[in-house]
Amino acid sequence: MSTIPSDDRTTKARIRDAAIECVAKYGVASTTVRKVALAADVSPGSVIHHFGSMEELRVACDTYIAASIREYKRSTIAQGSGIDLTAAIQNSDIGSMGGYLAQVLSEDSPTVTKLVDDLVGDAEVYMEQAVETGMARPADDPRGRAAVLMLWSLGALVMHKHKQRILGFDITDPEAAASSALVAYAAPAYEILGEGIFTPSFSEKAREAFSAMGEKDRDHKK
Repeated sequence: MSTIPSDDRTTKARIRDAAIECVAKYGVASTTVRKVALAADVSPGSVIHHFGSMEELRVACDTYIAASIREYKRSTIAQGSGIDLTAAIQNSDIGSMGGYLAQVLSEDSPTVTKLVDDLVGDAEVYMEQAVETGMARPADDPRGRAAVLMLWSLGALVMHKHKQRILGFDITDPEAAASSALVAYAAPAYEILGEGIFTPSFSEKAREAFSAMGEKDRDHKK
């Protein structure tokens, strides 16, 4: 998920990346045209010229981040179960994207709604790709599984301060992927995702219970 090298970026891309960094650092409300312009080393007029408004700049940032996550996930999963996981994690290079998401996800706005919907939709696609490459088991409800996993991941970003306090890992750190503290979070996460928590017998009981609840709800709606 590498960002474009600074010397190869267009002015518009520099402004977008500067906005992501500013939101990660200052929050949405405190990120102004002037702060973005200063970070991008352009004039405030250039920010408006390229994006029209701060709202349109936010949309551009959201779109870029969703696309970056999508491309990273798809290219990683395409390697299949033989992937070099250590290299994949260390090369993720999320930069300020984690900090940006941590700041914006707590908002209740149409912009954030679209961002979350896009991320969930993308997750459904690349989770099915993971099934095809042998990395993941098939799901009874592929969209539901993708949605829950994405919402858990985004929730962990919103709770990043508690994550750092409890586990010592700051997911909003631009250098997070290269930090040895990542193990404190990633190892339990992969254990849960890969090995589960509940025994097969209890999981089967839960599946039967939820299936019965679903049938009862469908009958009620008829």
